[in-house]
Amino acid sequence: MEIITFIHETDWNDFPEDICNQARRCLLDTLGAGISGHGTELSQIIHNFAASVYGGKGACLWLDGREVSPPGAALANGMTVDSLDIHDGHPLTKGHAGAALVPALFAVTPSEGKGAISGREFLATLIIGYEIALRAGIALHSTACDYHTSGAWNALGCAAMTARRLGLGREQTRHALGIAEYHGPRSQMMRCIDHPTMLKDGSGWGAMTGVSSALMARSGFTGAPALTVESDPVRPTWEDLGGEWRIMGQYFKPHAVCRWAQPAVEGALALQKTHRIRPENMRRISISTFHEAVRLSVRRPRNTEEAQYSLPFPVAAAMVYGKLSASELKGDALTNPAVLSIVDRMELIEDDTFSRCFPARRFAHVLIETADGEIYDSGETEAKWDAVAPPTDTELREKFRMLTREQLSDTRADELETAVWNCAGLSDAAPLLALINTKI
Repeated sequence: MEIITFIHETDWNDFPEDICNQARRCLLDTLGAGISGHGTELSQIIHNFAASVYGGKGACLWLDGREVSPPGAALANGMTVDSLDIHDGHPLTKGHAGAALVPALFAVTPSEGKGAISGREFLATLIIGYEIALRAGIALHSTACDYHTSGAWNALGCAAMTARRLGLGREQTRHALGIAEYHGPRSQMMRCIDHPTMLKDGSGWGAMTGVSSALMARSGFTGAPALTVESDPVRPTWEDLGGEWRIMGQYFKPHAVCRWAQPAVEGALALQKTHRIRPENMRRISISTFHEAVRLSVRRPRNTEEAQYSLPFPVAAAMVYGKLSASELKGDALTNPAVLSIVDRMELIEDDTFSRCFPARRFAHVLIETADGEIYDSGETEAKWDAVAPPTDTELREKFRMLTREQLSDTRADELETAVWNCAGLSDAAPLLALINTKI
């Protein structure tokens, strides 16, 4: 289908049932990540920054209540989702769409007053955003020489959704996509891997850029063409738009760390459970994996960012705690002697075969040698909850409750979960928006 026609004319009834269900799954998962991320230092800094610099009307900071401009809300809430690395992603983009799309859609959908939107239209707009963003990401990775953060391409999905919400014309929408591509943050992802900080994956900037691009295009600002949309080399990427649903390729994360580390986490946990290996009885842990995962080399994280962009630390923490939520990646957990002792006994090995499989597949191979000389072998392992073996609806809803436990009351978490799960039946999505916008 032609791209701008898809953005503006696709209707809820055009989506297969499994696509509609996937949309609410992605929405619930992203909101859970954002709610849990609200407790991070990164989120508090960016919320205060947005309130002071992006003041205005029309949108809210999540769980905060302060009103700011739509671009400011998209920036702060996008960075909040990105602050805890437990949001959905797509292997072929090597990054994340929902972390920008959901905050952007909330930012341009008023929770009260004019501009009411039904739950079906809300979810339909989100699906359209995913389909545009994911194809833009695949197109950019196939044509650019650098490995860029997700904000470089998810900005186009945010621009598409905002253009639909604003009712932009064809040429305005084309310019909005062009502006978003040109100004999307082409920041270097591996710099954040090698030097983990609050920069993360650029999704907050992608959300802000996408929303701003459509607002600028409405005022006559020009920016076409978007090469990742219109150039000949990427044409095959767009030919199946409206037929092949890229949103179904999404993976979900059971652990709050970089997806690249999760195959090793799963391998280590499986060995530990199967053979009942006590952490103190591990003499040596050898992890073979792909190049990018080996770059996650931080062994003594000083903050949650370094803990999330590490491979040795989360593997060790998972074997000590049995889980990896926000609590295991901050504060005193970063200096737990039992965890650090395992880290000291761990070696990382780059496997060329695994590296050639990346990004379509991410493998790890874990060997654990015990103090009594036994060697246990995980074989090739991959992360849980990919598109081939996704989590069930029940598992995702349980994950949402785990993520929201520290920030929301049981009553509010239940109301929000119910509103998301029944979103398609809402004549007005305002109650859903109010549940995430209202201060806790």
